[in-house]
Amino acid sequence: MKRIIGLTVALVAMASQPLLAQESATETTSGKTAAEFPAYVETIKQEALAEGFTEDTLNKAFAGVKYYKKSVEADKNQPEFKLTLDTYLPRAVPEWKVKKGLEMYNEHKELLTKVGEEFGVQPRFIVALWGIETNYGSYTGGFDVISALTTMAFDGRREAFFKKELWNALTIVQDGHIEPEQMKGSWAGAMGQTQFMPSSFMNFAIDYDGDGKKDIWNSFPDVFASAANYLKSVGWRDDVTWGRQVSLPDDFDVELATLKTKKSLGEWQELGVRRFDGGDLPGRDDVQASVIIPDDRNGRVYLAYANYDALMRWNRSNYFVAAVGYLSDRIRFPRN
Repeated sequence: MKRIIGLTVALVAMASQPLLAQESATETTSGKTAAEFPAYVETIKQEALAEGFTEDTLNKAFAGVKYYKKSVEADKNQPEFKLTLDTYLPRAVPEWKVKKGLEMYNEHKELLTKVGEEFGVQPRFIVALWGIETNYGSYTGGFDVISALTTMAFDGRREAFFKKELWNALTIVQDGHIEPEQMKGSWAGAMGQTQFMPSSFMNFAIDYDGDGKKDIWNSFPDVFASAANYLKSVGWRDDVTWGRQVSLPDDFDVELATLKTKKSLGEWQELGVRRFDGGDLPGRDDVQASVIIPDDRNGRVYLAYANYDALMRWNRSNYFVAAVGYLSDRIRFPRN
């Protein structure tokens, strides 16, 4: 489950606490209170046994399980950001993050180049995603993933979804990829430096360093390859960029501004779409694109290529995609 604008707005880590410490009055979406959480955990464990998980796995995974009040509160009260791209991008991609991105790109250039060539993903986009999601791995969330997922399932609003994610998380533990106490993530269970939900881990995580574990928490090879594998799997192209800022003619039909509408660059050119500086669009007949207006036509307008769609599969937010794209461009074209 991806957030409205990803992890650009930092998650607040929560210190460990006793299972029921000062939580008994907290009411879930379904009307249950935290006092009922231990009984729910026992029910979950019995269901997990029936699903084929071993008692050893469950004893390890649930040894320190706790109810996260903050997970329930965050899910109920996800903020509605009253920002425009012009005010959002400087917050999401400040100059220090650009500088850090260039440093990390150069530090890991050999590995990134190898991964990029193998999966067909330009390294700058791997670094940009890494930077936007977890500040280059420095902030991955301090929540115990098993506890967060169990809490969200217990809350009841999306029990089936979070229970499936919990089964995937238990599979990851049972397969030996990570110890439960090291399995940290967001309040909703997004994990590691890539912020994969457990289902995304199962589908896309890669053991690139060959140690027998898919470690998106600590292994740079696994982190980079897993991110690249995700993008490759959702249609990434390494022969085009993500998109470009453009200008529209006064008579442009805004009903055309949707990812569902694909036209060639030549067709958009005929409709009056131009580069932001007024120049002609690239003369490539092999590129289909969409016009995207994240705010209104007085704000930023983008011509979105296939890689824009791929980034939307990662996180369905135009603001998130714009942040990743902007950071990737700043890495590619550093300013003196």
